[in-house]
Amino acid sequence: MRILPPTSLPEPGAVLITRPEPGASATAAHLLRRGFSPVLAPLLRIRHLQPSLPEAHRLQALLAASANALPALAAAHREAPLYVVGDATADEARALGFGSVSSAAGDAAALTALVAGACRPKAGPLLLAAGARQGGKLAAALRGKGFAVIRRSVYAARPVATLPDSARASLSEGRIATALFFSGETAAAFARLVAAAGLSKALAPVAAVAIGPAVASALRPLPFRSVRVALRPTEEAVLAMLE
Repeated sequence: MRILPPTSLPEPGAVLITRPEPGASATAAHLLRRGFSPVLAPLLRIRHLQPSLPEAHRLQALLAASANALPALAAAHREAPLYVVGDATADEARALGFGSVSSAAGDAAALTALVAGACRPKAGPLLLAAGARQGGKLAAALRGKGFAVIRRSVYAARPVATLPDSARASLSEGRIATALFFSGETAAAFARLVAAAGLSKALAPVAAVAIGPAVASALRPLPFRSVRVALRPTEEAVLAMLE
């Protein structure tokens, strides 16, 4: 395996996408339309769970912090108002048949503010569909505002065992100009896998783009050429850092 020295320059436009599917392919499609060359390397695998969910008539609204939560919500729940973190998740929810969808166009704090402004604590419980070990801060913030929140783990994200071949080859050959990171979990997985593959030196010509400060903190120990943070915690803001 040949690792190019730090003075070698990567091909313009080669962008590593580390987020799990189906988000990775959606981001790749956006990049292709903008003239970039995406390299897909999902570092997490999503496993959908089948928890027991409360009946729709008991709920005031649904909350989803990720598009990965949407498949778990049965058809009977799709008539309830749905509040989501970002616009991409909102678009996917509408495509799946959800009738009333509102996007916070931001992060969990923005979703908390949106729900607190649109819902009433005494109007019924909120169902938060989240990933395993996720959504706790969002639920706590809303409970602090007087809401009854039912949190259910509807999917689990598991790190892959090794760095995908696409990432390994592209990094070792110096073809990656930028790497995109959409979660702290993905950033942590990348750090472990790159070290295990002996590819840390290959990061010297690569610029990392993080969706938020917490994600950037997980990346800064790595020897990237630079680590930049998107101006807003959205996919569009991440992609805007490439322009």
